[in-house]
Amino acid sequence: MNRSLNVGVIGTGFIGPAHIEAARRTFLAEVISLADVNDEIARNKALQYGVKNHFGNYRDLLKDDKIQMVHICTPNHLHFQMSKEALEAGKHVVCEKPLAMNRREAEELVELADKKGLVNAIHFNLRYYPLARESQRMVERGELGTVFAVHGSYLQDWLFYPTDYNWRLEPDMSGESRAIADIGSHWLDMIEFIAGEEIIEVFADFATFHPIRKKPLKPVETYAGKILQPEDYQDISIKTEDYATVLLHFGNGGHGVLTVNQVAAGRKNRLYFELDGSQKAIAWDSEKPNELWIGYRDQANQTLLKDPSLLDSETRKIVSFPGGHNEGFPDTSKQLFKEVYQAVLDPSAPKNYPGFKAGLREVLLCEAILKSSKTNQWVEVN
Repeated sequence: MNRSLNVGVIGTGFIGPAHIEAARRTFLAEVISLADVNDEIARNKALQYGVKNHFGNYRDLLKDDKIQMVHICTPNHLHFQMSKEALEAGKHVVCEKPLAMNRREAEELVELADKKGLVNAIHFNLRYYPLARESQRMVERGELGTVFAVHGSYLQDWLFYPTDYNWRLEPDMSGESRAIADIGSHWLDMIEFIAGEEIIEVFADFATFHPIRKKPLKPVETYAGKILQPEDYQDISIKTEDYATVLLHFGNGGHGVLTVNQVAAGRKNRLYFELDGSQKAIAWDSEKPNELWIGYRDQANQTLLKDPSLLDSETRKIVSFPGGHNEGFPDTSKQLFKEVYQAVLDPSAPKNYPGFKAGLREVLLCEAILKSSKTNQWVEVN
C-alpha cells in the first residue's frame, strides 16, 4: 500500500503555509504543488516554502493527475467553488472554514462528496488539542455527570484599532458574519464535540465597536519605515460584528453562553470553555493548552498536565510527545491531517475527523445566530 499522498495547496496567506508545514509533519504526504492568485506570487511562495510546482491559476493545479488531495486555504467566498471543482476533478479535499457562504452551498458540497466517495474534511483543528480531546473523553465516560451549563469565549485583539484592516472585514469576501463565523465557529464546533450534545436554540447580541475603519490605500508593506498619514487611508463602513454574545440551549436541557470579541486588548488568540456538570467541572484555555482545570465541591481542585501516560487511550492517538514536552497550535493541524490522510491511504481506518457535514453544521449554527441578532429573538437551529 502506498504510504504517501501527493498534496496540492491553494492559497498561501497566513493559513496556507501552516497547512504545508503540518502536512509534511504527518510523514504521510508530500506537498508537490501550490497555487495562488498569479504566477509571480505562486512562484515566490513555492521558492519560499520549498514546493516543487506552482500555478497562477488553481484550475491548473486541479488538472494535475498526480495530486490526490487538495487543501483549500483561500478567502471564504472562494471555498465553495474551489471545493466543488476539486471534488469534480476527483480530488480528496481539506477545506478551511467556513465550508461555504450559505446552507445551500454547504449542502451541495456534502452531497457531492458523498456521491463521489471522496475523503473530505473541514479544518476544525482546535478540537485536536490533546486536553480538548481528553475533555470529550471525560464527558463521554460520564465523569462530569449531567452537564448543566457551558460557558466560554473566544477573544482576540488583532482588530483592536480602527486602523486594523483585513479582507475578513469585507462581507463580499468573508460573509455576512465575521466574529461568530471566523472564531465563534471553532468554539461552537469544539463544544458540541466535547459535550456530545447539539445546540438547538440560540439568542444573539451583536456589536460593531468600530463602525468606520481605515483601510490602507496600498499594501501595508508599501508603507514600511514611515508613519501613515490620514491621506493614506480610505474610510470604510463596517457591516460585520466585532463582538457577539450568544445564549445557548442544548438538546439535553443544558444552558450555555458564548462571547466572541476581536477587539479584546491583550487577548491574542484565546479560546476558553468551562463545562459545569453534576459531578465536577472542567475548564480549558487555548493559550495554556497543556493544562486542564478540574473543579470539585468537596475536595481540592486539580490541574491535569498533558501527559500521555495519564490520558485516555483515544486521546493518546493525537499526542506525539511525552509529559513535559508541550504541544500547541501547529500540532493540532498535524493530528487532524494525519487522520484525514490515513482515511485516504486505508479506507478501513476510523473516520473521526470533522468532515464536510461538520462544516454544514457550523453554517446552520452561524445562520441561526445571525438571524437571532437581527430579530432579537430565540431562533431554532434547523
